[in-house]
Amino acid sequence: MSVDTATTHYASTRRLRHLRIDATTMTWRSLRMMSRDPDELILALVLPIAIMLMFVYVFGGAMSVGTDYITYATPGVILLCAGYGASNTALAVANDMNGGAIDRFRSMPIVGATVVFGHVAASLVKNSVSTAVVLLVAMAIGFRPSATPGEWLGAAGIVLAYVLAITCLAAFIGVTVRTPAAAGGFSFVMLFLPYVSSAFVPPETMPAWLRDFAETQPVTPVIESIRALLVGVGTDGSPVHDLASQAVTGITWCAGITLVSLSAAGWVFARTGR
Repeated sequence: MSVDTATTHYASTRRLRHLRIDATTMTWRSLRMMSRDPDELILALVLPIAIMLMFVYVFGGAMSVGTDYITYATPGVILLCAGYGASNTALAVANDMNGGAIDRFRSMPIVGATVVFGHVAASLVKNSVSTAVVLLVAMAIGFRPSATPGEWLGAAGIVLAYVLAITCLAAFIGVTVRTPAAAGGFSFVMLFLPYVSSAFVPPETMPAWLRDFAETQPVTPVIESIRALLVGVGTDGSPVHDLASQAVTGITWCAGITLVSLSAAGWVFARTGR
């Protein structure tokens, strides 16, 4: 190995080590910030659970979905839970961008983009915990998944892909808007999408113009994949025969949103404060 090659390899290794340390530090920072505000985590848990109880016990008796309504609605509630967590990520990033924290970080020898990475990684951890709690509550009130271990892993992978996608989208919103209040407003879209999908009612019951949107938007194939993996039924309560197609569509949507959001957030972040 030549001296130039060895020097280049050493420099690359050192940069990667620096990047890893910065990313870990910023993730722990975001997690500590969450631990100092337990109300945020409690709210992220209570709201989806309250919505699930309301739909199951208040509206569930009037719903005809071909199966028990708790079985039908649980995948949608899981995605709602992820949406609440992502909206908090947008607020946290916006607070950093507009509260002076980013200016202080820029004066330090750290990789600036790891600040956003820390928020995204911490959100994944928080959403994983809240999703598990919501799922346990659903099982306590009657949700009975029939999934094999492999199907559980597949459903968990799709949920994580969705959480990552909307969290990256939330990070982009956070670095783009001018105020935390605006971040909260734009994040409402992520909370609204599951309602206009197959999460709580079959799209066939909607008006034609709304049904087309509900069937083609990103949330529906994600929900259909999770529902098929966990309980083996689709929107109409019948066995699913196009699971692979739904899963590929859902994962493609998630991957596209993740890549576009991360690229856009990085571009905006690099030019902010210059």
